[in-house]
Amino acid sequence: MDFPTRRIFNLIVFSSLLCFQIRAQAEPSGSVFFIDNPTRQFIRTPSQNDVAQSRSMSLSEVSAAVSVLLGFAPPASLSADGSSKLNEVLVPNPFDRPRAVFMLEVRGVGDPKLTDDLDNTQLFDAYHSKIIPGPRKADIQIPDEDQVSVVFLDELSEDRTDKEIRNFASWLGGSYVADTLEPLNGELIIPVADGDHVKLHMSKKAEKDFALKLLVLSQNIKRAVDVHEHLAQSIRRPAELMMGSFDGIKALQEQYGLDQQGMKILLATLSRIFDSLQTAYEGQIVGVVFFNETPSPQSESVLNLMYTSRPSPRMLAETEGSRNATLAAAEVLLVRRTLAWLTGIILIIATLFGIYFLLNMPLTRDTLLYSNVKLD
Repeated sequence: MDFPTRRIFNLIVFSSLLCFQIRAQAEPSGSVFFIDNPTRQFIRTPSQNDVAQSRSMSLSEVSAAVSVLLGFAPPASLSADGSSKLNEVLVPNPFDRPRAVFMLEVRGVGDPKLTDDLDNTQLFDAYHSKIIPGPRKADIQIPDEDQVSVVFLDELSEDRTDKEIRNFASWLGGSYVADTLEPLNGELIIPVADGDHVKLHMSKKAEKDFALKLLVLSQNIKRAVDVHEHLAQSIRRPAELMMGSFDGIKALQEQYGLDQQGMKILLATLSRIFDSLQTAYEGQIVGVVFFNETPSPQSESVLNLMYTSRPSPRMLAETEGSRNATLAAAEVLLVRRTLAWLTGIILIIATLFGIYFLLNMPLTRDTLLYSNVKLD
């Protein structure tokens, strides 16, 4: 093989590898966990044979499962294979759905089972499935905006304080030792599932960013619980969806590589969050946690909401008929008002003429009136 031919061959191989890498980065990969209530199940418990086998789902099937859990029908575009996947995941009772879903995308981690032991966490008994590489985005189809209440967990608030960090640590069963010289520079101690305690030093930027993003997530969860308590008092309660993403683990990975301590804190926080949601919703909620190993560079969410309400043909016919009836009623009203005004004007003119002639009649005896009257 001569030199030019070898260069062309190397160029083709390099281009193929580059295209393969770009395509792999463009497709999401990871795993999804469906966290259920142990006493009132909405998710199937996998059998021993299913546990031994590797389960897989596409993003469109995950989004369809979320729609069904909210109490809505799956999209019509769902394939037969996708419908069978839903039957494997969901309990086959369409009249018993939680109508509340906590959905979180954890970016930068493909499968927590590969990095940490899930014992004593909410993910241990959860339904676990790998994500099939495919389209980067999928839509959670909702019939109408008024039928679901959405709380986004990505919203940021004002600057944080040591008091908020201390309350967050206490909520997790840990503690926070503040720095007397500088705010948000202390030591955060969090208990994890294996009985150990993990320390985060707020003086280090990566650990501080990770802790503050966990704090934001917990505060937005509490805000969602407040919204739920308000909706619980209404007569017609909509479905409830909490959705957001968490990329705090990326800060630790960029600094320390694959960080097991950070994963332990994240899993402990997720377990505490879902415990509080189970209490607030009285078991009527399912958690869907998607671990996305290859997030989008633009930090776009892979699961988005799409409202599918469209006017039906019957509604269009009724609207058209109502519009025609309104036009006919307006025409009748116009004719009646025109006749009423014309009649009124004629009566006014006749009245004016009568008054005019009465005022200008001669003051003499009318021969017609007195013709039969004999006067002395």
